[in-house]
Amino acid sequence: MMARTKRDRRSYSAGEWGRNRVRVFPDPKTGIFQIEWRENGRRLTRSLKHRDWRRAKRQADEAAAGLAMYEPNGKAGAEPEPLTLEKLFDIYGEEVTPTKGVKSWQRDRSAMAMFLDFFGRDRRPETLSQRDWDRFIRERRAGRIGPSGKPVGNRMIEWDLTFLMAVLNWAARSRDEQGRLLLDRNPLKGLRKPIEKNPNRVVLTEEEYQALLRVSRQLDWRFHIALVLAHETGHRIGAIRCLKWGDIDFEDETIRWRAEHEKTGYEHRTPMTAEAVAVLEEARERSAGIEVAPVLPAPRDPSRCAGRTLVRFWWKRAERLAGLEPRRGRGWHSLRRKFASDLMDLPLKVLCELGGWRNAKTVLNCYQRPDAAQLRQAIRSRRRLRG
Repeated sequence: MMARTKRDRRSYSAGEWGRNRVRVFPDPKTGIFQIEWRENGRRLTRSLKHRDWRRAKRQADEAAAGLAMYEPNGKAGAEPEPLTLEKLFDIYGEEVTPTKGVKSWQRDRSAMAMFLDFFGRDRRPETLSQRDWDRFIRERRAGRIGPSGKPVGNRMIEWDLTFLMAVLNWAARSRDEQGRLLLDRNPLKGLRKPIEKNPNRVVLTEEEYQALLRVSRQLDWRFHIALVLAHETGHRIGAIRCLKWGDIDFEDETIRWRAEHEKTGYEHRTPMTAEAVAVLEEARERSAGIEVAPVLPAPRDPSRCAGRTLVRFWWKRAERLAGLEPRRGRGWHSLRRKFASDLMDLPLKVLCELGGWRNAKTVLNCYQRPDAAQLRQAIRSRRRLRG
């Protein structure tokens, strides 16, 4: 069995922007360190061919010192070049993006490329204004910009502009090597992002859940475990598939949800229902019983957790086996909405703790959906009160 390198989010930079900036970072797939620098305006990268973090940092310092000694255009001691949008994205991409997960990392890179194409690489960030904001929204909505080349809704535009605002806010708090702020202020602060009026937030019905449950075992025993845990705990599938046996306490009947696998970064413990205990005991019989072993192991490598692509495939395949008509928005997250809606009678504080939500407003706005039976019961209760 081949050893798999753990993904490393570290990144180290040496030197000064506009002069001798050098960065080392691990390749997301192999873990082998890469070194990156600029030469005549071009970004160059090569492999250091090793995974030694200290050695990589030392090489970055040595490379930066070598570049500082060679100043081809007599720039030694000169004022730093003006901050452009391209340079700002480079800094953010080196210092902030590597701390994010793979999916967020990819989204950051895609958004950077789109904004550079739209505003221009040499655009000064402090010159951005309401006109640029409105023009971007119009063009993005029409599909004239963006990686897909297709019209997009307000939700996607909101994500794009949220990223841009995050970069500008970060720049207004960060300083260069001389102690100067990258940006004096965020030029777009206070501008309103478009909001999706009717977002597609599907809640899985009890009938649909039972249909999926009936076919779950014939698809894969891991899918059955994941399906029941998602229904009984209300947690994201990303946190469920990363559970290790060390997180399960059968004696106390609780689950520990690690911060690194939670979108909110909130570590907490929740009690288990009888159904959750039963499927976990079933999974334990198939496991090596080691604390660091995954509850849902990957089929080809039991030392690894089931992957994101695999659990998505399970869901789509189960829908077909259950005879459910395809519906956009019905996926693993619809179980999280079902959990919040089923427990609508609980105090919000209790519900947030059970499902791992940090903000009660998020639960009200995005997750809880009363069904027809609840609405009828509520109106009958009002009639009885009036009578």
